[in-house]
Order: sequence, then structure tokens, then C-alpha cells
Amino acid sequence: MTFVEATLPGERNRDMISIPERNEATPYFFTYIDRVPSNDIVGLLATQIDQSLITLRDISEKDSLYRYAPNKWSVRQVLNHVTDTERTFVFRSFWFARGFDSPLPSFDQVVAASNAGADDRPWNNHVEEFRLTRLATHMFFTNLPSTGWDRSGTASDMPFTVRAMAFFIAGHFDHHMAILRERYLTAIPRSS
Repeated sequence: MTFVEATLPGERNRDMISIPERNEATPYFFTYIDRVPSNDIVGLLATQIDQSLITLRDISEKDSLYRYAPNKWSVRQVLNHVTDTERTFVFRSFWFARGFDSPLPSFDQVVAASNAGADDRPWNNHVEEFRLTRLATHMFFTNLPSTGWDRSGTASDMPFTVRAMAFFIAGHFDHHMAILRERYLTAIPRSS
């Protein structure tokens, strides 16, 4: 049974979610939001996990330490960054959807990455951490009341709607999976 098959019966609000309007986040975030192909964001969050696990679980422990250039993150650091970012944006979504109006601080990916120790942990630990984080993300958005999607707030001194953050999460993940496929996995030296 796939993840999608296991969770479909509990899903709600899937058809009611529209693609974010341009005023629901600052233009920078639409670099990621625009990567989302449809308004079925809840379905996409589930589908991405099944599709990505095939790729991620095929990466060896050794290959997960690969960097395509000296100052670039390793494969482990990339997935750790995706997981950290997802947690941050789900928390922001929770905060705004539940009606809290206090602005939230910024998230500095460089600080987070430099303190994560990503290369010191086994690759399968990163994959499982991402999987569990995405399960929690999917369940949060699956069970989000329809009134929560349009709520908004300020994080990093920028306005966001909950809907925009959900689409950002999926688009950000898609962006980094494309980088892994194009710049890492095609360049990893294969031993015979």
C-alpha cells in the first residue's frame, strides 16, 4: 500500500483550495509556488513523498555525501535543508491558521544548515526524517478547516497566507528534487 492509498479516506477540502493569488506572498516565493501544477495541493503533498522516496532510497550512504562543487551542500545537507524549511513553513501555517497574529521571526537557512550536523548522520536517517515530516505536513493540511487556508500573518517581515505556504512547501521540495536530479545524481561518479 502506498502512502497516498493509506491516507485518501481521511482527506477533506482538496477541491476547495485555489492556487494562491499574487498578493498572498512576496514575489520571491512565487519562484516556488509557480512550480505547483494544480490546485490539488493536499494530493500533491502526498504524491511527492511516494515519488521522492524511490529516488532518495536509491542514493547510497557514500553518494549522499557528494557535492557537485566545493562550496555546495552535500546531498544530505540538501535534504536536511528541505526538511528544516518544511518544518518552518508548517509551523508558520499552524500559527496563522489557528488565529495567532504575532509576527514570526525569520528563518536563516545558512544558520540552520551550519548547525544541523547533516553530514554526521546516516543517509537513511535523513530520508526517514523527511518522510515523517512530510506525513505530519500532509496530515496538517488534510485536516485544516476551510477557514484556515485564507488566514494570513507576517513571518520574516513578509505577509503570507496559509495557502501560499502550503504551495511553497510543495514547490520548494520540487525545486530541490530537480537540483538533486540535475546537478547531483547525474554527476555522481559511478563505480563499475
